[in-house]
Order: sequence, then structure tokens, then C-alpha cells
Amino acid sequence: MADHLRVWPYLLLSFLVLVADQTSKFVVLVTFHPHEMIPVLPVFNLTLVFNEGAAFSFLSHAGGWQRWFFIGLTSVISLGLLVWLTRLKRGEHYTAVALSMILGGALGNLLDRVRLGKVVDFLDFYWQGWHWPAFNLADSAITLGVVLMLYATLRQTDN
Repeated sequence: MADHLRVWPYLLLSFLVLVADQTSKFVVLVTFHPHEMIPVLPVFNLTLVFNEGAAFSFLSHAGGWQRWFFIGLTSVISLGLLVWLTRLKRGEHYTAVALSMILGGALGNLLDRVRLGKVVDFLDFYWQGWHWPAFNLADSAITLGVVLMLYATLRQTDN
């Protein structure tokens, strides 16, 4: 039973990522009109856009079937991440934090797809006329989790 209890702090981290993501998206949804843009820095805007696809709008114009595909895929991946997290050995802290961040981000975007049929994005970084695809806190948590996972893997001693 002690092995299961050690997972709770990491599940709390996933939950906090989910809450931060959903709270930020709620604020953007009630504050902005679609495509409304507020400049924040010379290289950063807040803007409300929706993504019906995956990363970089992959399959965003596929006709609607992709919603259910991504809901199913994300559900299976999230379950896999949860199982992986519960099977980690004591001392695999970096891997546990990475999995927790990825799980929280995946659940944040999954909740958008279930509720809205698309993902809410609002962070818009750009340089001169070139804009990076807009993203959200869930995407940021997933990216940071993957970077941390790579670090833990390259480190090979996960303490």
C-alpha cells in the first residue's frame, strides 16, 4: 500500500496542471472573442484561437472524425501514463514529475475536446511576421514534461 501512496503527490501535480490549464482557458474564453489579439510584449500576444486537430493543427480540417479519434487516443495514452506512474520505483522522481506534467496537460486538452470539440489556444509568440502556432498551458506542461523525461533518460540515474 505504501507504493500506492507515494503516487499521490504526483497525481496532485497532474491535478494542479489540469486546474491551471482549465482556469486560464476559462478566463480567455469569457474575456476574448475568437481571434481577438492583445499585445503583451513585442514578441507575444494573447489571442483566442481553437484547434480541432493535434499539435501544429495536424488533422484540423479532417471533417470532424478527428475529435473522436483524439479523444480516444488521449484517453488511452492518459491511462497508460497513469499506469506507468503507479509502477515507478522509489527514487524515480524526475520521471514521475515528467509523467505527471504530461498527464495533466493531456487531460486538460482532453477535457476541451470532450466539452467543446476543439482545444482552446491563446499563447501567441511571434518574430516579425512569423507566428509560432498558438498554444496553451496544457501544451506547455506536456512539452516541459517531455524535456524533463529526456533529461531523466539521459541522466540514467533518476534521483
